[in-house]
Parts: sequence; C-alpha cells; structure tokens
Amino acid sequence: MSRRFVASVCCLIAASVALSACGNARKTLGLEKKAPDEFAVVARAPLALPPDFQLRPPEPGKDRPQEKSTSDQARASMMGSGGTGYGYGTSQSAGESAFLRQAGADRAQSDIRQVVNRESSTLAEESRTFTDKLIFWRDEEPPGTIVNAEEEAKRLRNSQALGQPVNEGNVPSIERKEKALLEGLF
Repeated sequence: MSRRFVASVCCLIAASVALSACGNARKTLGLEKKAPDEFAVVARAPLALPPDFQLRPPEPGKDRPQEKSTSDQARASMMGSGGTGYGYGTSQSAGESAFLRQAGADRAQSDIRQVVNRESSTLAEESRTFTDKLIFWRDEEPPGTIVNAEEEAKRLRNSQALGQPVNEGNVPSIERKEKALLEGLF
C-alpha cells in the first residue's frame, strides 16, 4: 500500500471521529433520531357509524364534526368537562357553593372589567416616570385626518348650488407637517 493511501485513510478516520462528536454534523448526515413533537400530537376522535344514514359523506380537508378544537379541549381539561369553570351558579357541590357564598361570589360586580380598565388606565397615565418623559418627550399626534373647515364649507356650497350630492368629491384636509428631529425641544 502506498503511503499516500494510508495517510488519506487516516485523515478520513480522524475527520469522521471529529465530526461524530458534533450534533449538527450528526443531524446533517442523518445519524440522529428525529422524535415527534409531543405538543403537536393530538388525540383523534374515534370513528363511529352515524345513526342517521341520510348524512352526507365527509368532504376531504374539512374538520371532523365530532372532534373539538384544541382550544376547546384545553379549556375542558382546565375548567372541567363543561368548560365553563367553577364560577358561581354552575354545578358544584354543597361545600363549594357555601365557600363561594362566604367569599362573596354572589355579590360580585357585573361591570368589574370596566372598573379595572378605567382604574388601570388612570394609573398608567399618572405613572409616567422621569425617564419616560425624557425619552418620549413628544406628545403623540392624534389619529385621523383634520378636515379644512373653510374649504369644506366652500365645497358643500358649490355641490349644493350644482345640485350634486354632498358626499361626492374629495374632502379637503389639512396635511400635518412632519417635525424635525429636535423641533419643539427648545
């Protein structure tokens, strides 16, 4: 055997040993096992013969009617079989009902979400710190377009004089001028 052949075999063996320790090389060469994603596996509803033989056959690609969506399955597993939770007024044991009554669940405010939103928006406005004022020193422009009142009045008078509908034509608006980087700072 020639020396060159032995050297190339030795280099090939050394490279394969070195590359076998690399995870990416093993994956690239197809030597690594690919396990299925355990979160992507969804239990399928069992096949059953429908009691009504007048039903139409299923169409390929459409969802199965007997199968719940994954969000409904998650809600049912978290909240119980009904998926409605253990709120006041649902089917509970006598002990759960007594506990909820003592906790005041029957006297809960119906508009609590609006109250919390109003209070949290007030707190968010008040909690503007010095750093926020320093970084976000410009007030935001109000959304929408500003209608030029004088030009719009002229347009409406002209439309009325010509007998055209008032919603026909372009509404004149005031274009906001884009501010420079340091404009309004001093």
